[in-house]
Amino acid sequence: MERERLIKRTRRKSLVIKESGRSTDFITPSFGHGCLFNCTYCYMKRNKHEGLSVAENIDEILRKVDKHCQTEGVEKPNQTHPYYTTYDIGCNEDLALHLKYYDWHKMFDFFKNHPKAMASFATKYVNEDLLEYNPQGKVRIRFSLMPQKYSSILEPKTTPIDLRIKAIDRFITAGYDVHINFSPVIVEDDWLIEYGELFRQVQGIVDNKDKVKCEVIFLTHNENKHKYNLDKNLPGEDMLWKPEIQEPKISQYGGDNLRYRYDIKSGYIKEWKKLHRQIIPWNTIRYIF
Repeated sequence: MERERLIKRTRRKSLVIKESGRSTDFITPSFGHGCLFNCTYCYMKRNKHEGLSVAENIDEILRKVDKHCQTEGVEKPNQTHPYYTTYDIGCNEDLALHLKYYDWHKMFDFFKNHPKAMASFATKYVNEDLLEYNPQGKVRIRFSLMPQKYSSILEPKTTPIDLRIKAIDRFITAGYDVHINFSPVIVEDDWLIEYGELFRQVQGIVDNKDKVKCEVIFLTHNENKHKYNLDKNLPGEDMLWKPEIQEPKISQYGGDNLRYRYDIKSGYIKEWKKLHRQIIPWNTIRYIF
């Protein structure tokens, strides 16, 4: 199979645990690096355009997380969780999409049974196999949402947006902690109309309104990824590359990125929050930037 050709199994040598501070407290060493989706805005694909490397030394990574959690904890409560130290276990991939390539039961068992640590990952894929496991609230899934009009162009072959929203209650019932990841937020001429419709979908579908919080991240693009998208004739680059409303930004890891201009982004955030508050005020915003 073409997909299997893109999978490389490797021993993860770098076992560095990085601070996160927004979505989670920390980021684990990568269980996987790469993605079999081809989303045109993907930050990870700025450096690894295709394929997935799968870590074989899962036990070693988990021991590292255990030692870190026991010795480098953070003050609680904070906005990531009131009790547990939270670790992003899928920062460089879509873990739900790649699930079959891992001994994921071992990974989830570790966090479910750990007295201090909790796992978290974002996904654009509804993997039914996860519903057979009950993590007892110790694994958080963040379903990424954007208007379907944009998703169809920018993140092809991912799970349709309405099915991601419908999965929220199902995964809560199965024992997961579930949040929404509004990311990346795309500014277009019709963006508030489209996000209003998205919020109404969420309002009409989600029943567990007291449990579902969200995080909001406006688009950050990258010049190298821009050139790659143009070379490969990937769709939607006109939605991502808007130098008239963007400015350079050096990422915390040294990347040359572009974000919406500071002087106008604050207005975008106010408009987005106002619309969000009007339609789904129960959906607490953990952070927005």
